[in-house]
Amino acid sequence: MKTLLINLLLLSTITLSAQAYNSKEFSVSRNDLNINNFIKDSTANALVIYEYGKSYIDANDFLLKTEYQKKVKILNRNGFKYATIEIELYKNKNSKETISDIVATTFNSKNGALTSTRLNPSDIYYEDVTQNHTTVRFTLPNIKEGSVITYSYKLSSPYIYKYHEWIFQEDIPKLYSEFVTSIPGNYNYNIKLVGDYKFFESTSKIEGQCLKGRSGSYADCGVTNYVIKDLPAFIEEDYMTSKLNFISRLDFELKTIKHFDGSVDQITKTWKDVDHELKSDKDIGLQIRKSLKAEDFISANIIKDKDPLNKAQAIYSYVQDQYTWNGDYKIFSDTSVKELIKNKSGNTSSINILLHNLLRDCNIEVKPVLLSTRNKGFATKLYPVMSDFNYLIVQAKIGDETFFLDATEANLPFGSLPFRCLNGYGRLIDFKKGSKWVDIEVEKPSQLAYRLEMDIINDSLKINVGTNKTGYFAIDSKKEFNSNPEIYKKNFQDNHPIFSVLEHTIKETGRNMPLFQEDIKINTCLNPITKTIDGVTKNTLYINPILFTLFDKNPFTLQERSYPIDFGYKKTFSYILKLNIKNYTVAEVPKNAVYAMPNKAGMLQFSVNQQEDFILINLKFSLDQPVYNHEYYDSLKALSSQLINIQKNSIIVLNSI
Repeated sequence: MKTLLINLLLLSTITLSAQAYNSKEFSVSRNDLNINNFIKDSTANALVIYEYGKSYIDANDFLLKTEYQKKVKILNRNGFKYATIEIELYKNKNSKETISDIVATTFNSKNGALTSTRLNPSDIYYEDVTQNHTTVRFTLPNIKEGSVITYSYKLSSPYIYKYHEWIFQEDIPKLYSEFVTSIPGNYNYNIKLVGDYKFFESTSKIEGQCLKGRSGSYADCGVTNYVIKDLPAFIEEDYMTSKLNFISRLDFELKTIKHFDGSVDQITKTWKDVDHELKSDKDIGLQIRKSLKAEDFISANIIKDKDPLNKAQAIYSYVQDQYTWNGDYKIFSDTSVKELIKNKSGNTSSINILLHNLLRDCNIEVKPVLLSTRNKGFATKLYPVMSDFNYLIVQAKIGDETFFLDATEANLPFGSLPFRCLNGYGRLIDFKKGSKWVDIEVEKPSQLAYRLEMDIINDSLKINVGTNKTGYFAIDSKKEFNSNPEIYKKNFQDNHPIFSVLEHTIKETGRNMPLFQEDIKINTCLNPITKTIDGVTKNTLYINPILFTLFDKNPFTLQERSYPIDFGYKKTFSYILKLNIKNYTVAEVPKNAVYAMPNKAGMLQFSVNQQEDFILINLKFSLDQPVYNHEYYDSLKALSSQLINIQKNSIIVLNSI
């Protein structure tokens, strides 16, 4: 028996080994075609078996060259989309990236024999998507379930300041990814690994005299192989910032070039250098230092107000009312404050620099802050990369309080930022003391609160609803309501088709006040079930007490999540219901429930209090952190699951016919 067990284990090992994909090389093996699943991820529609790239500076033309190879298994029909390849090329007025030697082949198995179909060069398309970007697109032919595709190409780029980025992780699993860099010693790059996955292999060697200049000068190259194996698919889920913050990749930023004549170009500068350049920049420094007279814009009563907070709020409201954001995020552009004043429309920088300058002229301590919005990704803190920033806001200090201000949206309360700006931190610009990083956080939780009273009338419910929203719940609702009140009310009805809305009133709280309140009167029908109990015929009514929800379904469905859960702000959801039950018999009520996350990071409380004439239900759900580390994922998933289950509960009441 022992010998048999050993033999079975050996046979199992040999079988598993024989069934492995060929992740060691670009060529296609029989196993690559014959295996039609991926045990580690049964949900995968396709699989990267092998990927290889090499970037180097060509000794002949001093261009950055990249050679690329990739082998992909198509596991099912949903994976067919991975047979369409798109490659983006950058260009400007003076130079451009080019692509050459595109070779793409589809491999299939027919009657046990390997067949191949090669891409026709005429099926490669070039599309100018923007003034600066061209997309190269092709679709491999003869794709079937179980196909293996391979493709390769060469890139040539004059933009050596931006070494070729390498993306290790994708939205499908990857067995093997290798990137080889060959960097001359006179090129000094900042290299940054993003993501949680470490290198399986990282080896370096010196290649002598890889780059030669005039008069016998030369440079040696450092050649490094970076390898990561067995990368899971990166699945995007709700409540995250840009995936570029977390997906495993290598970034390169050129720091210095030492030319063969001995001169040195400082490409990546220090923050001290950047501060000096920003001070004289026509789009930032010159605009910020431009002198404006507040009396040319706002009333004397505002200027003379002795309360600096009132004064700042009035100036903020003035800029909101008078100037419109054109949707442009850029911090460097041709829209000056002068043009903004003339056209009444401009980008974020011009609007907020005008706000900055008016506040400063009224003796409010202000500083501009550069940041990167949520969809762009985090700005690197390792060294200055100005292209990381795409937004400008204002920091104002009034007494002991610090406010971050953005006047681009008319409904935004003083001291609140648009949700797009809640990306962790920004760079405060101070031309006298030097710039520094500042955290951008929302301290107060946003609240969504409902208070309902229900009356059972025959086979329907008459319901009075009071809604109270603060923070970002209020901001979102105000923006929608002020845009078109009638559409806002229509959307409410459309989103709740089981309701018949009798009256819908919005309480006026001021355009940019941090509060939104509404009263709604609705009817909804019940579907009674007639039963005879002990000879008495009765109607059984099933009443769902939770008519309004924070989550309709659990937003957390992954088995595990390796990146943070970023809500942007703390939030609380409260729901109080009084159900009048006079003349009705209560057959069943939901059970009380309490659930708390570790470290008091979130909680759920649900209580049911039954009295003679009414039932009082109280539900409270809170998320007490704006951002949760991924270790909290399971408890967040469980907390949300508890909430979803509570929302499905019913109160069962009986009445005689």
